[in-house]
Amino acid sequence: MGTVRAIEAADNSAIKNIIRTVMPEFGASGQGFAIHDAEVEDMYNAYTQKRHAYFVYEEDGKILGGGGIGPLKGGDGDTCELKKMYFLSKGRGKGLGQKVLTACLEAAREHGYKTCYLETFNTMNQAMKLYERNAFKKIAGPCGSTGHFACDVFYSRAL
Repeated sequence: MGTVRAIEAADNSAIKNIIRTVMPEFGASGQGFAIHDAEVEDMYNAYTQKRHAYFVYEEDGKILGGGGIGPLKGGDGDTCELKKMYFLSKGRGKGLGQKVLTACLEAAREHGYKTCYLETFNTMNQAMKLYERNAFKKIAGPCGSTGHFACDVFYSRAL
């Protein structure tokens, strides 16, 4: 049995490796994808900033995935972005994403956000089903200025 917990500095390497393993599996490794964001190098410091949170799912001492929230770059102060939510293949289809997503949405509410936005890619079908089960609605185009110009599916939900 695993647990969802806040990211620790010691998790940086595991999370970086998960992001760099999972994104190419879905064809999301070129320019304009989150794999190239500077924060991937130091997720702990990126997500311990004001109005940020990042959660990992750990089982038997191994990190299987994680996800976080932070202010939507170029957005209003009421909107957060669900960011860097990825799971290794052995952690998919087991409800772990739901546990991390629930923690992220609770943190977003605690930080005073009213809306949660996310960007994804058309190959990430399981993730899109998870978002839709959690009241995320597809929207016509991108919000803010995330720099993820290669993403092609966008969602938003009220908190």
